[in-house]
Amino acid sequence: MPEFSLQHKVKRPTSITVGDFFERNRDPLKMKLLGPDAGFVRKINEPSVNRPGLALSGFFTYFAYKRIQVIGNSELSYLNQLDPELAETRFRQLCLADIPCLVVAREKRLPSNFLDIANECGLAVFQSSMVTMKFLNAATIRLDWAFAPTTVIHGCLVDVQGLGIFIQGPSGSGKSEAVLGLLERGASMVADDAVHFRLIEEREVQGRAPDLTRNMIEVRGIGLLNVAAIFGVGAVRLSKRLDLIIKLVPNPDLAEVERFDTTSHTVTVLGIDIPILQVPVIVGRDVAGLIEIAALNHKLRTFGYNSAAEFDQRLLKKMADEQSA
Repeated sequence: MPEFSLQHKVKRPTSITVGDFFERNRDPLKMKLLGPDAGFVRKINEPSVNRPGLALSGFFTYFAYKRIQVIGNSELSYLNQLDPELAETRFRQLCLADIPCLVVAREKRLPSNFLDIANECGLAVFQSSMVTMKFLNAATIRLDWAFAPTTVIHGCLVDVQGLGIFIQGPSGSGKSEAVLGLLERGASMVADDAVHFRLIEEREVQGRAPDLTRNMIEVRGIGLLNVAAIFGVGAVRLSKRLDLIIKLVPNPDLAEVERFDTTSHTVTVLGIDIPILQVPVIVGRDVAGLIEIAALNHKLRTFGYNSAAEFDQRLLKKMADEQSA
């Protein structure tokens, strides 16, 4: 029985700067900066957001100071009902609590004296035109993405029959040639040579291409090809969930290759067990066709059907019938 492993170094971000968060999300979260960018070097240490209503009331026990603080209508209405001097004191306490930054939702503006206090404390203040709850949800999703574990693995990622197939093998094993064959059969390429994988919500692994090589594939003897230009924009995808790994084995010892394997082999990528298949590469074999069939067979297995297990049961039944005859 073969043993499979996939070496990869996992990167786990523990923080991002306020400046990085703003630059990456200013358009999707409809944000703009109010005042100077003095607080851009501050760190966001938790992938979540917080509404500081209790803190503005003076209660700082269990205050989530590591999170982005979002002020909406409720918080602004509360501050407006306070005595102006007390409101300034409470807001200053919030700004001095070592929070990453402030976001004012619904395109509301803070009073000028509050902005002055934030500037004195070196705190960046942003304004978003989004409704408060929508901003909270969208920002949490984007922070989860930024803090997710990532890794880079050498190989090719292709969408075959709706499945994300990662083709791996040693240099010269024919990975790129297999991808070209799959593209001719209607598949879509995600990445060639190196794939950036990210763990999404602790439940699935998603792969995408580096920005530099997106839509590009390298074929020995030909060079770099633009897949979108040659095969059309439908032949490329920005990202895809990883469903199956195909390991190409050039010039194998066929005696060592499993013929009827009723068990499923997996390999761990970013903590998720991914099914893996070994495909021998021999001169004259249609590797692209084999990968497509492997994808279809994997679909059947996810629906609970295993052709190898069915053959095993037929064989056992035939042997039992012959013994009882």
